[in-house]
Amino acid sequence: MSITRRDLMISSLAIGAMEAFPQMSQAQARRFVANCLTGSWEVAFRDIAVPVYRRDNNNAEVALEPMIGVEQLAKISASKANPPLDVTMLDNGPSLVAISQDLVAPYPVDKSKHYADILPDAKSPMGVSPCLQIIGIAYNTDRIKTPPTSWEDLWNPEYKGRVGVTNLISSLGMGFMVDVARKHGGSEANIDEAFKRLNDLKPNIGAVAANPSQAAALFQQGQIDIAPAIFNEIMLLKAHDVPVDFVLPKDRGVGYTSTMHIVKNSPYAEQAFKYIEVCLSPEVQTKMMQAPYLVVPTNSKVKLTGEIAKLFGSTDKLKEKLTYLDWKTINSNRGAWIERFNREIKI
Repeated sequence: MSITRRDLMISSLAIGAMEAFPQMSQAQARRFVANCLTGSWEVAFRDIAVPVYRRDNNNAEVALEPMIGVEQLAKISASKANPPLDVTMLDNGPSLVAISQDLVAPYPVDKSKHYADILPDAKSPMGVSPCLQIIGIAYNTDRIKTPPTSWEDLWNPEYKGRVGVTNLISSLGMGFMVDVARKHGGSEANIDEAFKRLNDLKPNIGAVAANPSQAAALFQQGQIDIAPAIFNEIMLLKAHDVPVDFVLPKDRGVGYTSTMHIVKNSPYAEQAFKYIEVCLSPEVQTKMMQAPYLVVPTNSKVKLTGEIAKLFGSTDKLKEKLTYLDWKTINSNRGAWIERFNREIKI
């Protein structure tokens, strides 16, 4: 293999940097990396959070890496001493795993400008969520003229081959299943009733999505007409003239958080804290709440407007219209339930 003059120059620069700054490890030689979730989340964070962070931090570089929770956990676990991510963003279940496996650092609450203003359900000493995720019912407004009102509508024979469901590896799929179980006498510890109901739903199932972004895409592709879905994923489609809408079940939708953590052993812990603070700020959350992003804010200083205000009214109404799940109990069964879903739900 031949070595070019350019290769030698790059190597010399890297070695020179480490000699000039001996405290700089190989991990520090990489860029600051912040994770975000995939789909509409990536769009919102790339369009809004990253530019504000750069504006407020002397045009500092940040690499935004969209990735689902299980992939993040795998990456960080495989390289704990030199983690490839500095900020991780995890739904409730994976967040608890990250904490239990000592993969994330405590959040510097005493230094935070915004922690005190974040809704109680969206913060802990180990991390803070800049947004709420809302599970409800999405439907094609061209093909379904009467809006659905409950999960039970998915079993309507009229929707044979037109219903979408999402794999339990996602919080969307798991949240839906647990809520169905609870409504039929089950709980976070026992979702047998939900599996029975899902088997009854098979004639109606037209597609199984791997994650919330793919679930939303199935509407755009015309493969399904009704499905459990995430609010802002569907609203992003609606803003781009896809004939879809979103409703909460009359007896409450499911709410959960996506928590931002500083990864333990990150060489960019200070930058990670500053980036998360930007995401918690009223400025960024107010911008993310606007169309087409429609991310539900967690900062109590943000006044709800537009589609989110139509859905909830105000932040103090969130508890009335959403149910929250016991993800610690769910995690103890999650692996077995994912395997069972993959085995039983084949279309």
